[in-house]
Amino acid sequence: MTVNPVQLSYENQDFNEQLDHLLAWDSVSDEEVQHRVKHIIAQVRARGDEALIEFTHRFDRLSVSSMKELTLGEDQLQKALETIPQEQRQALEVAASRIRSYHERQVQSSWTYEEEDGTLLGQQVLPMDRVGLYVPGGKASYPSSVLMNAIPAHVAGVKEIIMVVPTPDGVVNDMVLAAAAVAGVKKVFTVGGAQAVAALAYGTETVPGVDKIVGPGNIYVATAKREVFGQVGIDMIAGPSEIMVVCDGRTDPDWIAMDLFSQAEHDEDAQAILVSPDKAFLDQVQESMRRLLPEMERKKIIAESVNNRGIMIHVPDMKAACEVTNRIAPEHLELSVEDPKALLADIRHAGAIFMGRYTAEALGDYCAGPNHVLPTSGTARFSSPLGVYDFQKRSSLIHFSPEGASEMGKVASVLARGESLTAHARSAEYRIKK
Repeated sequence: MTVNPVQLSYENQDFNEQLDHLLAWDSVSDEEVQHRVKHIIAQVRARGDEALIEFTHRFDRLSVSSMKELTLGEDQLQKALETIPQEQRQALEVAASRIRSYHERQVQSSWTYEEEDGTLLGQQVLPMDRVGLYVPGGKASYPSSVLMNAIPAHVAGVKEIIMVVPTPDGVVNDMVLAAAAVAGVKKVFTVGGAQAVAALAYGTETVPGVDKIVGPGNIYVATAKREVFGQVGIDMIAGPSEIMVVCDGRTDPDWIAMDLFSQAEHDEDAQAILVSPDKAFLDQVQESMRRLLPEMERKKIIAESVNNRGIMIHVPDMKAACEVTNRIAPEHLELSVEDPKALLADIRHAGAIFMGRYTAEALGDYCAGPNHVLPTSGTARFSSPLGVYDFQKRSSLIHFSPEGASEMGKVASVLARGESLTAHARSAEYRIKK
């Protein structure tokens, strides 16, 4: 088993065409998946808890007679926290503290200002009432994802966070439940898949409906989130994980190889990209990857990811490297160079930027503080990391004084009549002082 990422040169005439081909990823689920998801959602809407129990029996192989058996309260979450090894608990608590500290700086407050005539304008910022957090279960258990999704909601002031996590064959991950306790979650339902998304979106006899659903999941979960969007808000439809490393050729090639592996090991569709002006360094990193691969627990997944979607790009200079970065708009960007701050002014599109040789992307996944829920598949061009602002909503405040209503009424009247909306115009004109 070996790794052979595609080698590209920025100066090749067909570079852009080759890059587009390698970046392409079809995020749309097929018709069969969509049909199944629609059926599941319709059943949960129509039959509530009964359908949830039925689908949990079918997909997670759990035989239960009531939702009570699929409900975990605060006491059980706290028990999980007390049960896990002390080293794990301490790691969760340190990570949670750093994530909370970072996100507390994102809190937005209401504001107003008053014009000379006494008119008051402003914005009222309030938290959502209730949000749902989807957490993968079974083999893919991510306590870090619990912290990254629940803590910003908690900091925003969300009163109730409802977590859902599947437990296939009854396998419960105590570290996931412990993370929920640390993050301030008080209620968990051990259901998953499209049926859990439907329950959160529409509510059942036991699962309360929420205002927004966040958290990662498989293609059925992603399709269900897309399907219920509009009934509730969602965070994003995430694509495969991706990392782009820009290196000047002076970082240890083993470090860079492992940084690339750190995302490739997520799944076969993950994408690892290395950009450097040093051609010899690209070859050194590839040699490191070949040597280190056999040591990896998930070497088969890494090899498939790197061989199918991995890219090494030779550029003439760092200016070209920044151009390529903005074209790709990567989820994770490592600037493994001597002076990363010097490149920041030229970087416009990236989910998270890891600066310097010592800042491994893996630190951001767990404990740096900023959120690890990031825009993928080029959507960093118009999207941002998950944050407190995703759990706050804003209402405009407008309070006209009699004088302000009179003056602005004249303006509104002209514009409304220009649009042939007579009732609009007359509504404003009633307030104009004679």
